[in-house]
Amino acid sequence: MSLLKILNISMNYHSIKGETQALENINFEVEEGDFVSILGPSGCGKSTLLNIISGLIEPSGGHALYKGEDIEKNLDKIGYMFQKDHLFEWYTVWENVILGLKIKKQLNNKSEERANELLDTYGLTKFKEHYPSELSGGMRQRVALIRTLALNPEILFLDEPFSALDYQSRLLVCDDVYKIIKKEKKTAIMVTHDIGEAISTSKKVIVLSKRPGRVKVEIPINFAVSNLTPFEKRKNPQFSGYFNRLWKELN
Repeated sequence: MSLLKILNISMNYHSIKGETQALENINFEVEEGDFVSILGPSGCGKSTLLNIISGLIEPSGGHALYKGEDIEKNLDKIGYMFQKDHLFEWYTVWENVILGLKIKKQLNNKSEERANELLDTYGLTKFKEHYPSELSGGMRQRVALIRTLALNPEILFLDEPFSALDYQSRLLVCDDVYKIIKKEKKTAIMVTHDIGEAISTSKKVIVLSKRPGRVKVEIPINFAVSNLTPFEKRKNPQFSGYFNRLWKELN
């Protein structure tokens, strides 16, 4: 059984001017351990789809199933990373990391120990008492990811998590986040408008059409050399072939 199954998802928005169809008949599956990117033109409904899959908004039609059950019954299995890190500036790194645990009343010796281990593993222990304003953009994103991982979700949803960073930082943080997700053995679905980002991180890229968004094509990404980092994949000869194919699909 697939970890996540998207069945006939459609989304319509209603206003005084009439009805707008954002998504139409979206179907795909995600296996455990996959890293899947959703790519498409601006305004095609990528973020809307991610919000539906994660249970944040209800679709006009269709279902998102997690291990065969409605996604809304499994919201505790989900972690979400937004475009911005949403760290509270008046909280220290540690206070930000354990915030979700406190809200969900899961803060105990075991969860504190895991949070400390995550900070230590990913090089942030010495910054525990620092405030977000004292961190680089990349470090802030690591803190945001660790805050999400502290809740021990089984699947991560990432909505353009690197878009607020400059190009050089994007490349470095993309490597960082990818390695952390793989090391923690999490399944991930990422929305991005960056072709290179999708190729370098993903096992599969789902391309949506213009609005109303439909699944235009699913492209598996398989590099002949295994265990490459996203940055190393960008330098691999296969990268340009995938890039050209995805560019044509988007145009």
